[in-house]
Formats: sequence, C-alpha cells, structure tokens
Amino acid sequence: MGIYKYLKQAWKKPRETLGQDYRQKLIQFRQEPVTIRVDKPTRLDKARALGYKAKQGIIIIRQKVLRGGHKKEKRSGGRRAKNMSPRMTLARNYQAIAEERANKKYKNCEVLNSYLVGQDGKSYWYEIILIDRDHPAVQADSQLAGIARQRGRVYRGLTSAARKSRGLRRKGKGAEKVRPSKRKSPSIIRNN
Repeated sequence: MGIYKYLKQAWKKPRETLGQDYRQKLIQFRQEPVTIRVDKPTRLDKARALGYKAKQGIIIIRQKVLRGGHKKEKRSGGRRAKNMSPRMTLARNYQAIAEERANKKYKNCEVLNSYLVGQDGKSYWYEIILIDRDHPAVQADSQLAGIARQRGRVYRGLTSAARKSRGLRRKGKGAEKVRPSKRKSPSIIRNN
C-alpha cells in the first residue's frame, strides 16, 4: 500500500493530524479567487482513486462554495403561502454545485470527479478533476475518451456527486421509484 495508506489516514481528521499545515492551507484558500487552477492535487490519494492521471489534458480546479442556507429570490404575484417562505431547500449537494461552477468556467472540459479539500465556518473547497475533450492524450486513453464523449455530463447529473443527490446510490428493494428519476417514477403494473 505504501504512502497512499498514510495519506488517506491523515485526511480522515485533517485538523488533528495535519494541524498547523491545514490551518495555513485554509488561510491561503480564503485569499485566493473562488475558482483557481492548481498544478497538482492537494489530496493525491483521493485524486488517484477518482481517476486522476498525471498527463496532459487533465487539469485540477479548486472551487469555493459558500455554506449555509440559500434564500429564494423575491417573487411577485400575490401573498400566497408558497411565495412567503424565504428559504430554499437545495435538491443538489454543494459538491455538485461546485462541479457545475467549475465546468461553467472551463467550457471545453468535462468533469471527471471531485473531492473535498477543506472547509471552515463559511465555505467548502472542492478540487474538481477536469478532462480536456479534444486533447490528443485524452483521445488516446480509451477510458478518458469515453468520459470525454459524454457532453455536458455535469449538467445532466451524471457525475458521482450529482448521482448521490439524485438518490442513485441505492439499488433494489426500497429504491423502486428512484429510477429513471425522482420526478418520473415508473408506474407499477399489477396482474390480478
């Protein structure tokens, strides 16, 4: 196993194991822009497990997402009960939102996967692994080329974080109405 075992163990409780280094990283993250390209992954073990390869055509983006509740925009159209609730319940998790925002900035890329690198009271920071669709090195790799062909996969909820928020991590009994989607559950035909 080697070094990856120890890296994984250290990132389970980063405040305790990494200590001052982790605090310095968070201070650095706060001073940087919301979306920034980084040279190499912060969590090498996690990046490699999620499909990162140190080759051309694969880039890493660190994306900041604000934590906490989200407010609806003010609606017009009368004082109805549905208009009066100011808070909004998100259908997607923060990781899926971070992936979408990173892909919006890098339009010629597809999201491979992402992972958490830090959090404080106000923000989450995710590193997103992006694949350049048209790069020759990506086209030569059959595994990456297959993902690169899935155009707009982050917007269609096909990444791992989006599949989690769609409820697609469950299978079998108890998950009959999850597929094809929550909003379009298949009708059950009973033979009497």
